[in-house]
Amino acid sequence: MPRHDGIETALIKRIQQGGKCLVPYITGGFDGYLETISAAADAGADAIEIGIPFSDPVMDGPTIQMANDIVLSKGITPERILNDLASLDVDVPLAVMTYYNVVYRYGLERFAANLRESAISGAILPDLPLREAKPWIDVAMGNSIETILLAAPTTTDEQLPEICKNSSGFVYAVGLLGITGAREELASSAQVIAKRCKATTKKPVLVGVGIGNPKQAQEIAEIADGCIVGSAIVQKLLDGESPENVGKFVSEFRAALDEI
Repeated sequence: MPRHDGIETALIKRIQQGGKCLVPYITGGFDGYLETISAAADAGADAIEIGIPFSDPVMDGPTIQMANDIVLSKGITPERILNDLASLDVDVPLAVMTYYNVVYRYGLERFAANLRESAISGAILPDLPLREAKPWIDVAMGNSIETILLAAPTTTDEQLPEICKNSSGFVYAVGLLGITGAREELASSAQVIAKRCKATTKKPVLVGVGIGNPKQAQEIAEIADGCIVGSAIVQKLLDGESPENVGKFVSEFRAALDEI
């Protein structure tokens, strides 16, 4: 069963206490990734997103693609990652992020059941559009798995309420058009989509894609309920940084968000 009441509950607790939410992304199967997840949890993450590598990750930029390629070259499977995560003792909810091909080949019911058995609270499938998502959402709900949906800068005013209504855990506001990756400056589109989502839903709204340093996290959290930090953390893994050093990096984001 999930580690506790789930992602949405954990994020709402932080928000109700006047805080901002922090969700780091860590590539599953990468060397030391279980220790890195634990370090990120200890550093103040509210939830943690674990990437299940896929050969054609359409949303991911070169940093996460490179980490994916390294994991896949070692023959590490989604099942192996889920089995690893089942043994993890952390006190924050976990979500997996992968692509629908992985889930479809795995089998929807089997994948959702394995998430539940591995104490995973949520799933993010960025290439699964809402109009095709109902079979997965239904199976996920039957296994107490939160389906976190994405709202992009191109999402129309007609689509946005439906995405927010059907998303659970939080609404993932995509900060810019294009692939993931740290940027020098926060894109103006991040602030626009955060405002639109906040005006549409009472659910937590977190911005991901393009949040590369604590200052950018602060900027976007002035509007949104928090942020997701991915490529900047994965770059640390690629650079061979220890789990402890990655934890220190996450704690810098936590400290910045706590200043708001």
